[in-house]
Amino acid sequence: MSKIRNIAFDLGGVVLALSYEGAVRSFQSIGLKDARSELDAFQQRGIFGQLEEGSIDAEQFREALSRMVGRTLTSRECFNAWHGYVESVPKRNLQALRLLRSEGYQLCLLSNTNPYMMQWARSDKFDGEGHPVDYYFDRLYLSYECKAMKPSERIFRMMLEGQQALPEETLFIDDGARNVEVASQMGMLTLCPQNNEDWTEPLLTLLRQDA
Repeated sequence: MSKIRNIAFDLGGVVLALSYEGAVRSFQSIGLKDARSELDAFQQRGIFGQLEEGSIDAEQFREALSRMVGRTLTSRECFNAWHGYVESVPKRNLQALRLLRSEGYQLCLLSNTNPYMMQWARSDKFDGEGHPVDYYFDRLYLSYECKAMKPSERIFRMMLEGQQALPEETLFIDDGARNVEVASQMGMLTLCPQNNEDWTEPLLTLLRQDA
């Protein structure tokens, strides 16, 4: 039986705690009155999904959202609206990532996300200690760069190929049940915590059992 050597993490809901209500309020504040029906906690639709799948870029999104709200939005307003999803980056999660890397595991991020979210995540503002999200991972697989979104098998295959890892050597952690289901069907071990649930102890217990 292959031992786990590659661990793939979702960003929102796993590494960081998400606030769907915060995002709704942020988008409403810039004029998107029906933000609650337009936004999703797991997989975006419409222009929001197009941005995350990479079929439109940040500027095209800004222009499209401007038309939806009936006024010209700035890039900063779009950035602030998306940032409403961020509730916190729990220190326990970052400590666990540091521990896993020190123990020799390959760590990667596999996220449905977009340029506005990553503008923040890849800056020194991410962890409150001057480190971007890249500091904690060997590689990032981002939907808008990969031109594919979870739960498509395509982005999982890109991750496995990039990590040079077999499915049975890979543990995938995501708060989206559909994403975890597809990863499991492909032969990966999985964990599916709830948004902002403490996954650190269940993960370390699983890895100790695998050792």
